[in-house]
Amino acid sequence: MSDYRKDYERWLGCSLLSDEEKQELSAISNDEKETEERFYRELEFGTAGMRGILGIGKNRMNIYNVRRAAQGVAKYVHDTKTEDKGVLIGYDTRNFSRIFAEETAKTLAANGVKAYLFDTVHSVPEVSFGIRELGCGAGVMITASHNPKEYNGFKVYGPDGGQLPPEAAQIVIDAIGTYDVFDDVKFISLDEAKEKGLLEIVGPELNDKFLYTIKTQQINPDAVKQVADTMKLVYTPFHGTGARPIKAILEKIGFKNVLVVKEQDNEDGNFSTVKSPNPENAEGFTLAIELAKANDVDLIIGTDPDCDRVGIVVRDAEGIYRTLTGNQTGALLVEYILRARKEQGKLPKDGVVIKTIVTTELASAICKAYDIEIMSLLTGFKYIGEKMTEFSEKKNHTYLIGFEESYGYLVGNHARDKDGVVATMLIAEMAAYYRTRGMTLYEALQNIYETYGYYAERTISFTMPGKDGMEKMAELLINLRKSPIKHVIGMDVIKSTDYQQDETGLPKSDVLKYELSDNKTYFIIRPSGTEPKIKLYIGTSASSMEEGNALIDKLVCDVKEQMNI
Repeated sequence: MSDYRKDYERWLGCSLLSDEEKQELSAISNDEKETEERFYRELEFGTAGMRGILGIGKNRMNIYNVRRAAQGVAKYVHDTKTEDKGVLIGYDTRNFSRIFAEETAKTLAANGVKAYLFDTVHSVPEVSFGIRELGCGAGVMITASHNPKEYNGFKVYGPDGGQLPPEAAQIVIDAIGTYDVFDDVKFISLDEAKEKGLLEIVGPELNDKFLYTIKTQQINPDAVKQVADTMKLVYTPFHGTGARPIKAILEKIGFKNVLVVKEQDNEDGNFSTVKSPNPENAEGFTLAIELAKANDVDLIIGTDPDCDRVGIVVRDAEGIYRTLTGNQTGALLVEYILRARKEQGKLPKDGVVIKTIVTTELASAICKAYDIEIMSLLTGFKYIGEKMTEFSEKKNHTYLIGFEESYGYLVGNHARDKDGVVATMLIAEMAAYYRTRGMTLYEALQNIYETYGYYAERTISFTMPGKDGMEKMAELLINLRKSPIKHVIGMDVIKSTDYQQDETGLPKSDVLKYELSDNKTYFIIRPSGTEPKIKLYIGTSASSMEEGNALIDKLVCDVKEQMNI
């Protein structure tokens, strides 16, 4: 009998499983491929936590793997002697999120670790803020961010409110590796945890503190006041956690005409109005665009289920609604923050903007014009959070904004992860600021291109699910290292960087970067840390956006052929 079949039989016969869970496994008894997919490996817990498809099995998100992960978190807080400080647990609107959050609390409490459990769904930035506000030793967020409905996940945060850095995450990973999913995991009931003083429910008081702190990040409150009576915007939470804090903050700063997409303003773990609750996908904004057209609105804002990512749609001069990329929104925010602070005489000389290595170089051009330093770090907001903490400790830089091309932004030191609430507030304020100058955000973006150059970028994902996909991704990267790409669309690769093997000044990472002989075009290949995908990032600058996009079209075809995809 194969190993995965033995594990299948063990799970099927385990007394901990409910009758319903056993029925789920019995239903696949004759489906060898599905059985193998569920049991050929443990669900991986990486430096970003754990994320997977919901279901019963070793390689699925379920209460047993959640308890095992929580047992690892308990080991981490015991090792760091912060068990008395407790662990804050948040959860989003996904299927099973509340259940997984409660199971996490039950396991932590069984290990003598106090659990702080939110009373209702909360966003990632509220959890990051809450860890810092309550002085917790760690935090857990139950979410799969913008993944499709079939997924859920388990993210772990450190005492600074940032995702665990690699060294700390390794403590959790190593601990989990020593635990049997059934035999070595402790848990007690919620009632027993409360009786022992090891479970505290966190109410709305923290929400109010969070909103107050977000409001302090406003730059131009007067701009909002000037247009509040006439300016309208559309917001959609995509059935997620952003609904409560974002509606509240927009009202708090003075917006009077926020139109919310009613069909998407409910907690629906099936995300029934969209193919995927991802603000990167234009399809999800269909209902919002209909609402905007009916009400003569220039700006649409959408946040993903855990409200750490923001996407926007803007209306151009011809009345066409255009979905902006994360790079474009980031460039708008960088320009706005630097411009507004300079106008007010509040642009610090030691100010720093942080982006990731796969994020637009347009931000670098903007920072250069304002004589502001910019740093490029590995993909993953935890690296931005680490720099923020370093700045706070050393007091050697003033953090201005951090952002990723994947629609994540953070302004302010209240959190250490992407924050869709503060980003939405500042995007709305930015639109108000430009409106007082007779401009839309689309026109402001065109001004940026005219000033700094036409920077074109594209991110393409190649999905490779299941065991076969994992093997294909690994083989693809091995082949790229054995036979490096040397020429693309008639240009030489003048510099290639392997972030796993070369000295870059950054942590080791499975990323390959290629810079071309025109000295302005590059492409980067990396496997996603959260989804079964290989990602291709391309960037260039040109005399027009059409020219830049045409070059990218050619490059995509050539690189895909050389990658054999």
